Parts: sequence; structure tokens; C-alpha cells
Amino acid sequence: MGKRYKFVKTFSYDGKRYYIRGNTEREVFEKMALKKRDLEEGKMVISSSMTVETWAYRAVESYKTRQKEITYKTYISRMRHCILEEIGTMPLKSVKPIHCQEVLNLQAGKSKAQIAEVYQTLKFIFGKAQENGLIATNPAEHIVKPIGTKTYRRAITENERKHLLKAAETDPRFTLFLLMLYCGCRPSEAIEAQGRDITEIDGYHVLHIRGTKTANADRFVPIPDDLYQVIKKTPKFDYISPNEARNKHTKKSYQRLCKHLRREMNISMGCRVYRNQLIPPLPLADDFVPYNLRHTYCTDLQKKGIDIRTAQYLMGHSDIKMTANIYTHADNSTIVDAAKILSGCNSGCNTKMTENALK
Repeated sequence: MGKRYKFVKTFSYDGKRYYIRGNTEREVFEKMALKKRDLEEGKMVISSSMTVETWAYRAVESYKTRQKEITYKTYISRMRHCILEEIGTMPLKSVKPIHCQEVLNLQAGKSKAQIAEVYQTLKFIFGKAQENGLIATNPAEHIVKPIGTKTYRRAITENERKHLLKAAETDPRFTLFLLMLYCGCRPSEAIEAQGRDITEIDGYHVLHIRGTKTANADRFVPIPDDLYQVIKKTPKFDYISPNEARNKHTKKSYQRLCKHLRREMNISMGCRVYRNQLIPPLPLADDFVPYNLRHTYCTDLQKKGIDIRTAQYLMGHSDIKMTANIYTHADNSTIVDAAKILSGCNSGCNTKMTENALK
């Protein structure tokens, strides 16, 4: 049963009737004056039962209108799974700092990027609520980020490359991964690529990557001859690498394809199969993920002497620091090459030092 008040007053504004309740006449008149002022100033008026979910979607629709469609969908998905599933049904005015901190703590151990996204989204939701006068204080204002893990990406090994290409020869669906390896596509860019994107510049075959992640993502990249022979007959408005139904990949169909690639590469590397199940140990490294193919593309650019500014363009990086981080990343082959050079120098130096010591 709801709380009973001794005094109730009503007033109308813009064709809508409002009820003001209080235990004293003075309290009612003060509340009425405050409500009228808020209405005249255009402040948003909500019921005390409005949930976090209702407000969150309203805030996103009102303030995130300038985002690209794919960015908007990603933002909504992250907000729904990481925040609204936890506190979405709570009344907006009932959320305390501890609730926001507990939501953020659930991201502990995830990537630093994901933790930062959830952190900023919490601050956005409740910051805009405070800005609109819906809550007195922002419960997410002083939350603390939990410890995350740095996302590590590496170039694939030559052995992994060999077995990837072998798998691609037997399954045309794996062309999607060749676009990442030989054109530097992000997964979403490879999924979106169509026959109309295959074109020419000065007699060279290039792929128009219609990227949406950054302003620099829209770009033209060379297509190696071997890959061109595989994709050149793609009809203009067909996807270069579609799903089983010949349509654009969904998130689920892409994930299935990634699992299938791992399976085929493991088998190609000699993994035994019993009753359609792979028998451990699995030869393919656990940290092999499709995004490593894009990292490999950038590493290949470096090895072939492509200058860093051109590499930045081909990768679609908005900040050259992102390209530089890959260009300056030393893998085992780089270390071995350096060791060969330095060991030769040191060997000569040590021989001279030994000769001098014996004199």
C-alpha cells in the first residue's frame, strides 16, 4: 500500500494535470513551485518509478545521434549486456554508488578497452540523468576501474600461415580470412566487402574498403594477384565472402566460421580426430585469433619496406601511434636476426680481446 499524505494539490500545465502531495501545506506549495519552475525551464519530468533501462535508451537516442550505425549498435549491445542486465530494472533514483561499482567490478580480468567502455557508459547514463535534473547526484562519479588485461596481438607464424592457406584451398568460406591477411581488413570490413569494391588504380587491382570505424578507415588497398584470382568473379552486389546462406555474416555465423577455421587448421597440423572430436593436445596455439591476421598484414608491410605513413593509410589507423606500435613490436624472427648480427660482431671483438690478453 502506498504512503498516505495529509495534503494533495493539483495543477495543470500544457494540458496535463499534475498531483502534488505532502504532509504539510507548506511542503505541498514548495513542491508545486519547484515542479512549475522545472516545467517552465523545460526540464525533463519523470515518474519516480522510471527504470535505469528506460532512461538509458532514452539518453542514448537523444545524445548519441552523431555516431556511425555500426558504432551505435556496438554501444547498445555493450550497454545491454554489461549494465542493463545487472541494474536495468532498478528505479533510476534508487541506484547507489555501490551498485555502479559492482557492475563495473564484473568486468575485472576483461580487456582494458572493454572496462573503459563500461566505465564511460555508466558515467554517461547517470551523468546525463543528473544533468537533466532526474537525480541529485551521479552514483557513477567516483567509481574505480578494476584491473584489466592488455589485449595482446601477434603476427602469425609461417607454419600457421601455411596451414591457413591450405585450409582456404578446400573451403571458399575462408576467403574472409584471406582478406584480413592480404588486405589488412578488420573482421567487420571483410564481412562487408562486395564485388563492387574490387576495382583498379593505374592498372593495379585494389580493394575499396568502406570502413566505418574511423574517418581514415575508408581506403583503397592493393590486392595480391593470387587473392585477386580467387575473388575477381564476385558479382557486383554479392558479398566476397558470404555465410552459408549466401548472405552477409552475422555475429554468430562469423563466430562459427572462426571455430571451423581453428578445427581445420588443427587437423591440417596433424591433430588426431576420434568420433568427429579433436584429440588433445591441439597443435594450433591458443592465442591464434583471426584478428592476428590483420596484425600480420601490418608486420608484412614493415618487412617489405613500406614507410609508416603509407602503412597507416593501408591499415586505416586514425593515429599513427597505432601503426608505430606494430612496426616497433619485435617478434622472435626479429630477435634472431639481431642476435646473428650481434653475435658475429661480439665473436670478432672477443677474439681480439683474447689475443690481446695472451700477449
